[in-house]
Parts: sequence; structure tokens; C-alpha cells
Amino acid sequence: GGFGQVFRARHQRWRTEYAIKCAPCLLPDATSSDVNCLIEEATKMEKIKFQHIVSIYGVCKEPLGIVMEFMANGSLEKMLPTHSLCWQLKFRIIHETSLAMNFLHSIKPPLLHLDLKPGNILLDSNMHVKISDFGLSKWMEQTTRMQYIERSALRGTLSYIPPEMFLESSKAPGPKYDVYSFGIVIWELLTEKEPYSGFSMMTIIIRVAAGMRPSLQPVSSKWPGEAQQMVDLMRRCWDQDPKKRPCFPDITVETDMLLSLLQSPVADPESETLARKVSCKPSLHQPREVSEEVGQELTDSDSGDYSKRVLLLSDSESLVPSYEELHICENKVTPLHFLVAQGSVEQVRLLLAHEVDVDCQTASGYTPLLIATQDQQPDLCALLLAHGADANLVDEDGWAPLHFAAQNGDDHTTRLLLNHGAHVDAQEHEGWTPLHLAAQNNFESVARLLVSRQADLNLREAEGKTPLHMAAYFGHVSLVKLLTGQGAELDARQRNLRTPLHLAVEQGKVRAIQHLLKSGAVPDALDQSGYSPLHTAAARGKYLICKMLLRYGASLELPTQQGWTPLHLAAYKGHLEIIHLLAESHADLGALGAMNWTPLHLAARNGEEAVVSALLRCGADPNDAEQSGWTPLHLAVQRGAFPSVINLLEHHANVHARNKVGWTPAHLAALKGNTAILKVLVKAGAQLDVQDGVGCTPLQLALRSQQQGIMAFLEGKEPSVAILGCAELGAQTEV
Repeated sequence: GGFGQVFRARHQRWRTEYAIKCAPCLLPDATSSDVNCLIEEATKMEKIKFQHIVSIYGVCKEPLGIVMEFMANGSLEKMLPTHSLCWQLKFRIIHETSLAMNFLHSIKPPLLHLDLKPGNILLDSNMHVKISDFGLSKWMEQTTRMQYIERSALRGTLSYIPPEMFLESSKAPGPKYDVYSFGIVIWELLTEKEPYSGFSMMTIIIRVAAGMRPSLQPVSSKWPGEAQQMVDLMRRCWDQDPKKRPCFPDITVETDMLLSLLQSPVADPESETLARKVSCKPSLHQPREVSEEVGQELTDSDSGDYSKRVLLLSDSESLVPSYEELHICENKVTPLHFLVAQGSVEQVRLLLAHEVDVDCQTASGYTPLLIATQDQQPDLCALLLAHGADANLVDEDGWAPLHFAAQNGDDHTTRLLLNHGAHVDAQEHEGWTPLHLAAQNNFESVARLLVSRQADLNLREAEGKTPLHMAAYFGHVSLVKLLTGQGAELDARQRNLRTPLHLAVEQGKVRAIQHLLKSGAVPDALDQSGYSPLHTAAARGKYLICKMLLRYGASLELPTQQGWTPLHLAAYKGHLEIIHLLAESHADLGALGAMNWTPLHLAARNGEEAVVSALLRCGADPNDAEQSGWTPLHLAVQRGAFPSVINLLEHHANVHARNKVGWTPAHLAALKGNTAILKVLVKAGAQLDVQDGVGCTPLQLALRSQQQGIMAFLEGKEPSVAILGCAELGAQTEV
């Protein structure tokens, strides 16, 4: 660590693990003064108990150091380069760090950290934050400001020092020092990059002092809206003017709000991407002169020995083989392969009369029969089979001649191959059978022939798809009818648990869906994410398919693994027709999804005003509270959706509702600086002297975030509240 060495230790009697931090100045030759200083500071720190601050248990004499709780996942500094963190975890780390800093600053007198950085943000076994090393800077000998800066550079903390420390000033660091450092930490978490990477110490100092900050280029427009709001908070935290930086009581309000809003994302159902299965033989690079020469000499010569010499393309009088000969040798391509590829039945017959190997294989495993089958040459296939060609030899991908015949829809060759012993259920390397290929490509005649020869209808390829999955996915109704009529398993599951009905619904294949349902397919089968066909249809806005599924008894209330019903998904995606259809079918308008969000919560947070209006007209309760106490009105106010706020209030939304930290909609309007919405809330009866969980009123939030329009409105409407707010402004939370 920057401060010293940290050891992982096990207590012999207690049988538990701890971390022991030993400072360089506290080695065996330390003076009694150093030891006393250590014990005094450790005693103070031991009394500071908070869930997001590392617990200190005492002092260890040999080696001399502080005994602290062991943090299984180490520091954020070590975590960021090796792990890709999800948004929710990033936001939780930011929020929990702000809670820890708020606690330290709330102590009287405030305890400043002055060394906040990812190396001092530790993570326990559940990835929860506990910060360490606050106050340790006091143990470091500090003489001049420049020595402090140089020492910071050596400890890797230069990037976290605010500009006022680089400019000539005799002022001691204040609480806004830590706020600046926190802003840089937010940047690191959001971008997962190192600030000022590659810059020298002097370059960093000059850039920061001049008002420059880490690059905002990594900030992407594809980030969720909450991340964009977190960027806004970050920029305020690293403001050049310390007075304009927010204080931690206000920061915790914002980070808590953003974390709450991020915790109910709706994952779209995954799209099944089924590329058409095809196989193509590699080019034989047939030298034209060679093939012509072979054909001519075969015709002109009756000598068996001479023919064999020609077939081998070898010239006994030449010491150096030609390029063509080398190429043919390397790829194991014989004249028989060439002549079959040319499609010359007579020349192939003549060549076969010389007793060549009919099953010779190229380097890619191609036999002459495979080439003839793929090129749809039934006469050549018949000729090769008559000369004993093996109907089951496969290429390097495991494709047999029957696969190629099925892929091409060549029923004549399919029958010929089956009559010569071809395995009807041959599986290539990914498990596809000839029946899979016929179903994919809608070749009913080939499929009927395969079925008549007892092809297994339920063999699965590598992902678990049966031929019926293929037919359903591509919407080949005739194949769906054939397979279901012959006893194919209607509800066969892929590895991701999707049935043929799931695939048909996702692809919008109405006629295939209709036949599957008529045949008895289960409408409520759930895939591995808990999506039923109705969930998928609702999320993708397929009204007629939803109607069809409901007619066949699809459940309205099945939750996905995230807890969403079809109505949640329709509300989230804004499909009004489907919302009305589901409501008319008696879907539960107050169904609780992830974090206890109702469809109306999702609409208020993500949807358009028309979606909120539709749900309210259908009877949705505007006062349902989700897990953190947020009502749809809270969410609409936070999003700044003025029409939705009006609509919710007209449907008797409770203007006094509080979430878990005591915020009313008025608190959020003040925090966001939305005067128009706050006026509407006041007209609806909102009380402006209401305090949240830490005693903060809407006015205080407005004052702290410097929302002038809000302040003017509040002071004009409620002078007594304004006086109260000013009296309490800046009050710190008691420990």
C-alpha cells in the first residue's frame, strides 16, 4: 500500500483472519513517541464504527501495526483493471463510498480523509464498500506544501488532489478536498480507466491547476440515463471552485436516488439468431490443361499402365514435379475428383474401369460421391454407388452425402443414397441430421422420404434444436404440419429451454404458431430467463399473436426470472394496443415485478405519457409503492415528465407520499430544479416544510443545489419555510 505494508494474519485463538497494516515509520526502531502516536490514533479510529468504514480492532506490537478487519475482495484499485463491473455495482460502490464520507464529515469536528482513492476503497466478500486510511495522513511528516505534493505523487494520489492545493494558498484542506477526490473516483468507476494515464507529475499539476480534468471522451451516449446523471454529479464534485462543489449530505441524496432508479432494469428477451446451415465444398482449383489432358489421353489410350501413369499425373522422365502436380498431391485431389466436378459421366465411367479408388478423399475429406451429391448429379451418384462408393463417408465437418442431398432438396438422390445404405440419422459435427436441413429449407418431399425411412423426429443438434424447431423458426407450415402429424415432440426444449412455439412467436410466424397451438403445444412453457411465448409477444409488440396465445389459455400473470409479467413488458416497451388487450383480459394491473415495481412504475420511469394515461384509465393504482417506497409520482417527477405528473395527480396520486429516505415528490422537484412541476405539486397540496430522513426540506435541497428559480418560488410562496430553511442550512447530521 501507499502508506505501508499490509499483512494477512490469522488469530491463533479466535481462528479468524485479519489485516495488519504496518507503516514505514513504525518499524522496530520506532521511537516511543511514534508508538504513542500510533496507539492514540488507533484508539480514536477504533471508536469510529460505521458499516462502510473498515473496523479497527487495536494495535499489534510485533510487528508494530494496526489490526483491521480483513477485506476478502481487496481494493477497488486492484479490482478495476481486471473486472468489468455492471452499472448497478458501480453505482452501489459510489453510493456506499458517499455514505462513508458523509459519516466522517458529520463527526464533530469533521474527520477529513484527504487520501480518498480506489486503493483505500476496500470491498468485502459481498462486494460492499468499506473505506480505510482516513486520518493516516496525520502520521506522515508534512513540512511544505510541495513536499506534501511530491509525497502524494510517490503514493499514487496526485490525481486526487484538488487544484487549490497546487495554487499558492495558505488555507488548510477542508471538506471540499475529499469531494474533489470523490469526483475523480466516480470517473474511474464509470470509465474503468486510470486518470491522467501517461502524464508526468508536472503535466498533471499544470492541467489540474488550469481547470482541466480527466477526459470525458469515454462517456458514451449509450450509457443509461442514470449514468449520464452520475456524470453531471461527478463534474460538480470536481469543480475548480471549492464553494461550488456539493457537500456529502447532498451527494448521498443523489447517489441514493440514482442507485434506486437503476435497480429495476427490464432485460429485453434475447433474440434467437439461427443462421441457415449450409456447407460448400472447397474449390478444387482444377487446372484446365490437366483435366483436358487427362480426358483426352483416357479416350485415346487403351493401355492400362499408361492410363494409371496419366491418372497419377506423374512424368517419369521429369525430375522436378510441376506446380499442378504438387498442388494436387498436397490436397489429395485426384483426376476422379476433377472429372466428377466437371460432371462428365462418360469420362468418369472410363476412369472407374481402370479400378481407381472410388472412395478417395481430398485433404478436406471430400469423396467423389460427396462432390456429385452436392453438385446435384444423380447420374454420377448412381454410377459411383454402382462401383461400390461408400454412402456414409463424411467430409471434415461430418457432412455425409445424405446431408447434401437434403440441403439441396434432391429427393431422387436422397432415395438413391438411402437405397444404398445411407444412415438416415447421420449427424454432422454440430449434430444436424438430414431432416434438420430439409426442415430448415422447406423441402417437404425430402422430409417425407426421410420420415418414411424411420428418421428420428426428435434428434437434437448441439443447441438442442429438433427439426420442428427449425421448421417453426423459419415458419415452414407444411413442415410443421408434417412433423407434428408424425409425432414430433411439440414442446421439445433447446438448451436455453425454448420450445418451437417460442421460436415461431419470436419470428412472428403466425400460421406456424396457429398450427402448434392447435396441435396442443403448451402456451406457458418458460425459457431459461422465465419468458413464456406471451412475454415475448408482448415485449415485441405482436398484437395478433398475443390475442392468439390468450385464446389458447396463455397465463397473464407468469413472472419472468426478473419478476416481470407480460403487462410489465408491454408497459415498458410502450405497446398501447397490447396494454389494452391484456387489461381487457383481466391482467393484474398492480402485479409486482423486480423491486416490487408495478407496470405503472415502469411506465412513469421509462414510458411516454400515453402509456401512463392508458394504465391509469384501465384502473392502475397511482399510489403503489415499490421496495424503496417510490410511487409512480416520484418517478414521473424525477424524470421531469410534466404531463404524466398532471395525469397522476388527476387520478388521485398522493402528493405527500414518502420513499424510504423520506423524500416526497416535492423534494425531488426541488433537487431537479423543476419549478413548473413543483408549482403543480404545491397546488395539489404538497407541504414544503416536510423534512426527509436527515432533516432536509425541499428548500434546503434547492439552496444547496443553487436552483435560483426554485428558491425564488419557495421564498415567495412560503416565507416561513424559507426562514426555517436558511436557519438550518448547512446543518450537519449528528452521529
